[in-house]
Amino acid sequence: MFSVGEYVVHGNDGVCKVEAVEPMSGSGSDRIYYTLVPVYSSGSKLFVPTDSTKVVTRAVISKNDVKKLMDEWDDIDVLSVENDKKREEVYKAALRSCDCRQWVKLIKTSYQRNQMRMECGKKATTSDERYLHMAQENLFGEMAIPLEMSRGEAEDYFIGKMNEKKSGKKTKKAKASKK
Repeated sequence: MFSVGEYVVHGNDGVCKVEAVEPMSGSGSDRIYYTLVPVYSSGSKLFVPTDSTKVVTRAVISKNDVKKLMDEWDDIDVLSVENDKKREEVYKAALRSCDCRQWVKLIKTSYQRNQMRMECGKKATTSDERYLHMAQENLFGEMAIPLEMSRGEAEDYFIGKMNEKKSGKKTKKAKASKK
């Protein structure tokens, strides 16, 4: 069970702060509910039974998990999509999983697909753009909490680290080719 003040990821609502853990007032039930306040959408509260299994509710990843995810980025595969008709279904499942690795897969899949389309002189599809944006919002929103940053700062931090990683690889390759 989560405690008041903890941050959790709750389904498509993203990162939420646990405001209360108590029975629903006036319900006449002994069932205990979390009162969740979405961090990135103001003015709303969610009342979720603590024993609910309908929607994934899990703890926000740790700072070490963020580092590990960034270190493993290149090794994480893209999503397996049989055909374009199933693409949206696969993307939705990845989002609903509330799993950072699935979000990374979705981001990589959509990004690579968009790059291939642009190389062929085509525009990115609306669907790919929409799911890419949602996965990035979820991932960077979650990363922001343990890094104690805004979502935008977490995205900039991530991009900076990935660029450092790429330039470090290029420098190693250049040094190796000079030998």
